[in-house]
Amino acid sequence: MYVNYNARSALPRIHVQMDVDAREKIEEALKHAIRKELPDVTDPTPTLERPHNPDHGDFATPEALNLAKKARQNPRKLAEALAASSAAMLGNVVTAVETAGPGFINFRLSPAERQAIVPRVLELRDRFGRSDAHVGERVIVEFVSANPTGPLHVGHGRQAALGDAIATLLEWQGYAVSREFYYNDAGAQIQNLALSVRARAQELLDEHAHFPEDGYHGEYIRELAQRYLDEVGNDLSDIESIRRFAVAALREEQDRDLQTFGVKFDRYYLESSLYADGRVDATVSRLSASGAMYEKDGALWLRTTDYGDDKDRVMRKSDGGYTYFVPDVAYHITKFERGFAKAINVQGADHHSTITRVRAGLQALGMGIPAGYPDYVLHKMVTVMRGGEEVKISKRAGSYVTIRDLIDEVGRDAVRFFLISRKADTEFVFDIDLARSQSEDNPVYYVQYAHARVCSVLKQAGIPLDEAPARLAEVDLSPLTSGYENPLLRRLADFPTELAVAARDFAPHLITFYLKDLAQEFHSYYNAERFLVDDERERLARLALVVAVGQVLRNGLAVLGIGAPEQM
Repeated sequence: MYVNYNARSALPRIHVQMDVDAREKIEEALKHAIRKELPDVTDPTPTLERPHNPDHGDFATPEALNLAKKARQNPRKLAEALAASSAAMLGNVVTAVETAGPGFINFRLSPAERQAIVPRVLELRDRFGRSDAHVGERVIVEFVSANPTGPLHVGHGRQAALGDAIATLLEWQGYAVSREFYYNDAGAQIQNLALSVRARAQELLDEHAHFPEDGYHGEYIRELAQRYLDEVGNDLSDIESIRRFAVAALREEQDRDLQTFGVKFDRYYLESSLYADGRVDATVSRLSASGAMYEKDGALWLRTTDYGDDKDRVMRKSDGGYTYFVPDVAYHITKFERGFAKAINVQGADHHSTITRVRAGLQALGMGIPAGYPDYVLHKMVTVMRGGEEVKISKRAGSYVTIRDLIDEVGRDAVRFFLISRKADTEFVFDIDLARSQSEDNPVYYVQYAHARVCSVLKQAGIPLDEAPARLAEVDLSPLTSGYENPLLRRLADFPTELAVAARDFAPHLITFYLKDLAQEFHSYYNAERFLVDDERERLARLALVVAVGQVLRNGLAVLGIGAPEQM
């Protein structure tokens, strides 16, 4: 499906290797209560929400409202009955189960249950937040997939940050994830690259040069031309040799930039191999045999209107050449045949028109490929600003800002955080001045500084960071009841659910929101309270909470591929 980031359905059930948490206890109590009050509901799936206002409790459910109409009962009375039955099961887990409004139920956790999140974090450490909900399921995430015709631009960078974070989120949910880069190394653009390099090489040799109308003009083309002359020679008659050299050189440069960005792929798939292996021809033959194609005006058409498209699409042009979405269909067949029942493509918004066509082609094959295969996450481009003015060009690329430029300007962590920090389908302005600033207005600095403060507290306490979880795992946490500590405890407990929702919606920006909120609550706590107080129980309890906050900050940043510095 095309992702609608505004749609937020019920939060998924979280499966993690830890003791049953408060959410699951309440869910089980609600299920029992629903079966008791409504015997016809054999498999209830109650919805639990975090109230925006903490005064309304730790969890709330509209389940009485959802069930009352079908059960022909008064929602308020049903809510009261469900609340009473749930409370009887929950015992010391809650201090109160209350009804509100026309049919809502609010649950208030006991202090001990709220505080239980701290030892859970300290026990699981870098595994806290991981789930086994999708163990045994395979998924392929394709992203970047840039044409090897030039350096990676900032739009590719946004795609790299998004794709890598989405892949990691899925790994944290138990999926076996494969990261793949699809190289469009065939077609007119690659031919124009070769002709552009040859023209620049001819200029360097003081020969007459005809530069292609749709050629590439960046300084990097002149650099490639000089390298070709130095490494291969002055004979420019073999355009295929120039093409291979230019593609290989640019692929190598793109790989270096991606490694600098902290992005690694499990496989690179070449578009040219689809032609060489006969997969494109085989795909067209399959579609023809299925009756999904017809001839018109000398071209071969696919009946995409049978699958929701506004008009049928040409697959093979009258000159015998294939349109660009034909190899895309062939490529996605390979994904399915390789055992990836789930596939996610992270691509630019300009690929929107290909979604229906690719899916139509896959459906027309009759291979049992699911109707929504593959999923797409489409991102909009990035505007780069410096000093209040837009930065439009790179010294090397000429017509655009490269991801390497941005990394050199502000560092890898800032680039990754910023490019993930908004919904993929929204325009994004990358403010270089903000990304370089050391202020609370800079979100990545603000989050990393919170982690550095955690490390500073532990250093003052004389507790090494790697030893802190074990040394503080069994301290008495009952002193943690202040107006600064309760929000932190609540926020820590939300981390696994936040990860699950972000993975389900392919929305890593939700984790940047979470981390900023967690950092804000910790900074407020840090500024308002002393941690190394004289009272030992209070001191150890606060230190344990601080360690838990630091661990979750590290885990969240790790999901986004961002470092957690110990000092700043």
